[in-house]
Amino acid sequence: MAGSTSGGGGALSAQAVAALGEGIGLVFGRWTALQMAVENQWGGRDSRAKADQLAESILSWFANSKGKHYYEDLVDMMYDTVSESFNADFEDGSVEEVAEQLLIMHEECLQSNYSSVEKLRNSRAQGNAVSQSRKMVVDGDDDSSDDEDDDDDGEPSMMDNEAGSAEKMAVDEPKPSKPVPDADGWTTVPPRRGRGKN
Repeated sequence: MAGSTSGGGGALSAQAVAALGEGIGLVFGRWTALQMAVENQWGGRDSRAKADQLAESILSWFANSKGKHYYEDLVDMMYDTVSESFNADFEDGSVEEVAEQLLIMHEECLQSNYSSVEKLRNSRAQGNAVSQSRKMVVDGDDDSSDDEDDDDDGEPSMMDNEAGSAEKMAVDEPKPSKPVPDADGWTTVPPRRGRGKN
């Protein structure tokens, strides 16, 4: 979306305000970064209330402000609230995506077109955004090796522990057989594993 894109400044009907409020709630329910902040209580015990307050503030901004609604203003308001309420900076581009989606939804509601809200309502995801992202991480193929671990603390992460225990359970390594002396009484010792490999 262009940097100076703006939404119309017309008044929303009561039905449009209700639909827009529902749409904001549905979008926020799918916003993984926000849901992680709420679930992990980045904003303290009242993290859910802070997320709800952000939704109410945005709805109020759309419903009560006169004139055009600018993309940059919405993004700035969302960044400021996330920073202040959750002590976090969402640098994944999701704030911009959500702001764009909300502006489009607002434009549609001004024209009594609730198709975006209907689409969100009908495609309601099973579970919440955080559980969906966890499912993708667990179900996805992870081709990275333990050597590529980004943790600098030297301790294995939870994923490393889960992957390691799953590998140990799935593959039973053959136990080396004991050396047996030959007819002359000599015992052949097998080479050490991994010797000379770096």
